[in-house]
Amino acid sequence: MKCPFCGHLEDKVVDSREAKIGDTIRRRRECTKCERRFTTYERIDEIPYMVIKKDGSREKFDRQKILSGVLKACEKRPVPMAKMQQIVDEAEAFVAESPDRERPSSELGALIMGHLKKLDKVAYVRFASVYLDFKDIREFMDELKDLLKAKGK
Repeated sequence: MKCPFCGHLEDKVVDSREAKIGDTIRRRRECTKCERRFTTYERIDEIPYMVIKKDGSREKFDRQKILSGVLKACEKRPVPMAKMQQIVDEAEAFVAESPDRERPSSELGALIMGHLKKLDKVAYVRFASVYLDFKDIREFMDELKDLLKAKGK
């Protein structure tokens, strides 16, 4: 395991236990070089969950990619990390619950946008601006107007 602080490749496991969700092992590790501690989670590698992209291609579901998008949308916003993690957990569960182990990216994006819309309007607009890929400023302004109308109700 590569240390996230110094990049050293050797560590020791200090603590290991089952995570709150029973299908994950939580390991507390300590880098043998810088002696800083970090946590890793291990999951059973099964048939991968897939996301159907807009162009019809399929891509393996990437939890880290979803988290990265949510983190960017919520940057410098008063959104607790626990809430962001919950959004990612729900997105993963949404794909996992599919009988075919795959979901269209449009459904996944809509789910995430729905959570962000309730949580923080600015984070929602940031995420939507990338996800919805507005063609021009008018489309972006229309989305903002809809958001303001909904806020006024």
